[in-house]
Amino acid sequence: MKIVVPGGTGQVGSPLCRALAARGDEVVAISRGGDHDVRTVAWDGRTLGPWVREIDGADVVINLAGRSVNCRYTRANLEAMMGSRVDSTRAVGLAIEQAARPPRVWLQMSTATIYAHRLDAPNDEKSGLLGGSEPDVPRYWDYSVDIARAWERALEESRTPQTRKVALRSAMVMSPGRGGIFDVLLGLTRAGLGGTIAGGRQFVSWIHGRDFRRAVELLVARDDLDGPVNLASPSPLPQRDFMAALRAANGTRIGLPATKWMVEIGAFFLRTDTELILKSRRVVPGRLLDAGFRFDFPEWGPAAQDLVGR
Repeated sequence: MKIVVPGGTGQVGSPLCRALAARGDEVVAISRGGDHDVRTVAWDGRTLGPWVREIDGADVVINLAGRSVNCRYTRANLEAMMGSRVDSTRAVGLAIEQAARPPRVWLQMSTATIYAHRLDAPNDEKSGLLGGSEPDVPRYWDYSVDIARAWERALEESRTPQTRKVALRSAMVMSPGRGGIFDVLLGLTRAGLGGTIAGGRQFVSWIHGRDFRRAVELLVARDDLDGPVNLASPSPLPQRDFMAALRAANGTRIGLPATKWMVEIGAFFLRTDTELILKSRRVVPGRLLDAGFRFDFPEWGPAAQDLVGR
């Protein structure tokens, strides 16, 4: 197949493009820059240009474009996160709409952050609670939910009747590459800082990079699946247990705990935001499991051991 991947040179896109190319697909990344493991065509993430010729006649589009959320939630950064997601989705939708031979499927990156902060029960696609204005959580957490809703709305509003559309509500993708979320967590663990944060009851949802790629392949192949699909391991776990398993996998005995106010100070100096650490993301892959998907890494302990070993 010919597969076009906007955002295909990022932390998630690069290994996905390599895996698809390794199985024999013609893969084209659409990107502003980054590592080029496959043929790459430039775009600005907002407007139509020569890159649209790659979509006309392609079999599959997988749009992963979007500014990193690992930043301070300033007004400028939030606007950049919103614009990079909504604008790129609209641009891809317009390119598909205008194509003489539109792709048969469009997988659009979304986020598990769209779900509510909760400890009591997991969120699946059918019964999960969408976030926004939950009691006892900071109001600024609503911003990331607003971005996620707008991201999916841009997908829904695209007029592409010949193209099946899937919103990938992805949890954190754990891969061993430098600069990714796993690399950050492992670095903190090796420095003795991978301990319990603010009590550690908040849930962490995750998916091993190999399972992310396998799930994408399933969603490309299954014509009966559209709409939102959670890409997450079936076993989210509290942050204290998540980091304990990572320490065990790395052979690290010490993991200093941190209170909420300590996290606020640390996040300021690391130029990131505490919502990424404190929000409870308890997400499970209901539709993937119903479709018969079998995870290579359903549990975090073996996944962490595999990733540390690589």
